[in-house]
Amino acid sequence: MDVYEAVTSRRAVRGFTDRQVPRESLERTLSAAAWAPSASNLQPWNAYVLTGGPLAELKKRAGERVAAGDPWDEPEYEQYPPALKSPYHDRRSAFGEQRYGALGIPREDLEARQRAASANWDCFGAPAALFCYIDRDLGPAQWSDVGMYLQTVMLLLRAEGLHSCTQMAWAKYHRTVAEVVSPPAELLLFCGMSIGFEDTTTTPPAPRTGRAPLTETVTFVDDLE
Repeated sequence: MDVYEAVTSRRAVRGFTDRQVPRESLERTLSAAAWAPSASNLQPWNAYVLTGGPLAELKKRAGERVAAGDPWDEPEYEQYPPALKSPYHDRRSAFGEQRYGALGIPREDLEARQRAASANWDCFGAPAALFCYIDRDLGPAQWSDVGMYLQTVMLLLRAEGLHSCTQMAWAKYHRTVAEVVSPPAELLLFCGMSIGFEDTTTTPPAPRTGRAPLTETVTFVDDLE
């Protein structure tokens, strides 16, 4: 798989089979992803990979919290600005319409949307999950480095025939994740990532989320005009 195919075939998959992900595939992916760029080579990512019993235990604990109607943990970072302006608000709304529309859930059915969202904490059935932490003392530039690392991981997973879904949703249950992975206190959970083989039998592939046209996000400054 060339890099263009990896980029264009990567998408957030929300339905996985129970086929186990080979340990060697994960090790190969994460060894190569370590070459992701970071300013001054800080390599600010800290990844915990769960499979088997530990992942089952995390899913069980998270599921119990969902079933009990447990409130989310106090946020440790702001996922979105309180007042998301255009065009970002418009894009987020369009994503929600497409995501839940594909499931047949209307905008006003908040209960159904919450049930669909709760699949996050089962990792959408994935048999492997990565939890990415960053040191609390680091700043915005290092957060961007972590983003480049995660993108590198996802592209390399495609080369292994695997799919993934990054999930900031896990930050809402960061205490539960910490109970299982026991990170040092100085680390903050940024997101989880479900990893596995896509289930195309019971979960039809979701429509691909669109992207803004090049002219909306890129400005060329050259001698051609």
